[in-house]
This record gives sequence, structure tokens and C-alpha cells, in this order.
Amino acid sequence: MKYRTLGKTGLKVSELGLGGLFVSSVGAQRDEGVRAIHRALELGVNYIDTAPGYADSEEVIGAAMGSSARPFILSTKLGGRPHPFNPQDKDALRRSVETSLKLLRRDTIDILMIHEPDRPGQYDWFPDWENFHGPVNELLTELRSEKIIRFTGLGGTTAYILPHIIATGQYDVVLTAFNYSLLWQEALISVIPEAKKQKMGIVIGSPLQQGALARPYREEVEHGARWMSPPRREQFKRLYKLIDELGMPLPELAIRFVISNPDVSTVLTGSRSVAEIEQNVAFVNAGPLPKEMLDKVQEIARMVPFRPFEEPFGLPFTRPYKGPGVA
Repeated sequence: MKYRTLGKTGLKVSELGLGGLFVSSVGAQRDEGVRAIHRALELGVNYIDTAPGYADSEEVIGAAMGSSARPFILSTKLGGRPHPFNPQDKDALRRSVETSLKLLRRDTIDILMIHEPDRPGQYDWFPDWENFHGPVNELLTELRSEKIIRFTGLGGTTAYILPHIIATGQYDVVLTAFNYSLLWQEALISVIPEAKKQKMGIVIGSPLQQGALARPYREEVEHGARWMSPPRREQFKRLYKLIDELGMPLPELAIRFVISNPDVSTVLTGSRSVAEIEQNVAFVNAGPLPKEMLDKVQEIARMVPFRPFEEPFGLPFTRPYKGPGVA
């Protein structure tokens, strides 16, 4: 496993990180989730990301790490807890951090992120949406001065609002999800450039687009998926042709594509089992893609440079289509 510097934090993080959603009850039995975490650490993964909104992920990670002496870097988030959630209630936000510490069985948190700071319809973090400042910022400052947290971060999913929050210069790390993968690269326009300008660590989430790039869906691409625009359909066909020519599994191409960008500190995968951990570590250890392979990927990516307006945020392969803009 190779390691990269997480921006201005100076922390050395593994090129592959573990996203904590699927070691929770969302994706695994408790024992299997714990085994997956232990195996990741054994293979050199040292960055784990979780959140209060990831079911019992914090608790599973706490249980796993309580029985492991291996050092690791942990990020968790503010958002969604306690219920009902009021992002303007600083005392409640502090209680959420206290709950995270208890569940994770830790005295400190390496990186505390604001979850979905860029989607006011989901969490209204900022009474001032011009300067992106609110009670959460005051709490982060307090927690840092109290040495309860080491660094601060943003965990977002938009391509054009998130950069404005990054530009305030108040944060150390950004996690951008769903906007940097083989076929979706909007983060290259302003998220990654602004994060670089602020010398932030850059964490990429969902390189497999919540499973859309986990394997080929040839039958749906050829004959179904009514939600798919004609250019996107042709793009998927070209991508499948490429992996056939390369003889490479689609998820390997997807993960190695992300680590081919030297600006990326680590890429998170939602591994839920020992087998998935071992597979993804092997992909990363194979290294960045050769230039000629990257050129072929980028040629395909340019076929659909922006997400079509009616495209569902989570592509519903193998799931019923619920309408435009709905996963």
C-alpha cells in the first residue's frame, strides 16, 4: 500500500480508504463488518470515514478498533443527529460529537466534517449563505481549541456550490462524492481546483457511482434503462467495449482511474466484506493507469461532459425507475 499526504494536515493516508457506510447494518452483518475493517488495516489501509447518518457504522468501527492496536486515521461528521435534527443548535451538535466519541471508543477525532454543507434543502447549516457561516463553524473552532478534533472538513456532493464553501479557507479536508469517476468528472471543473488552491486534502467518495460502475449492466444498457439519455447509453457501450479490450474488471479500471490523479489524497470504497477489501486493495496496488489507457478513458468521458438534467442521481440499474431526478 502506498501513502499520500492529506493536504495541509500533513497526515499520511493510504491511497485506498474505507468508506464506513457498508460495514454497518446497511451492508453487512456485524461480525463481517468487523472482519472487513481488521483485514483492511492488515493490508495497509489507514483511513476510515464514517458519519452519524451511516446507520450503526460508528458503533461497528468502534467495536472493531477496540480490539485492534493498529493506528488509523478517522473522519466522521456532523449531520442528522440528534433527532429531530437542528443544524443551528450548537449544543445539540456538540452532543452529537460526544455520541460519536462514545460509539467510536475514542477520546479525539482526527477529522470532523460537516455533512452535506452544500445542500440547504437537506441540512440548513448556514443562516448566512453568502459567507457560509453558522453555529457549526463556532463549534468546530471550539472543539479544535479543546483538542477534541484535530482537523476540519467538508463532505459534499455538489459540483458548483461546494467550491464556494471551500473558498472560505476554513477547512482542512474535502470529501467530494459522485462527481469524480470514470464517466462523471464535474469535480474537475471547480471542486478539485479550489481545494488545491486552499491546500486541502482531497478525498474521493463513490468511485463506483453507488454501484453503477461496480459491474457491467449490459442487458439494461442495450435494451432497458428508460432513464438513460442516448449519449449516456452510447457512452456506457463504449466503456464496456474498452474493458473487454483491456481484459480488466470495470471496478479495477474505476478505482485505478481515480488514484491516477496525483491531486487525490485517497479514494474511499464501500467494501463490506473481507473479499471486497482484498479485491480493492489489489486494484489499488496495481497502481495508476498508463497514459494511453487514461487517454482512452477520457475520450469516453468527453462523450457526456455534464450530467444530463433528467438523469437520476443514483443510477437505478436493477431497480425500478421512480422518475426524473430520483434514485
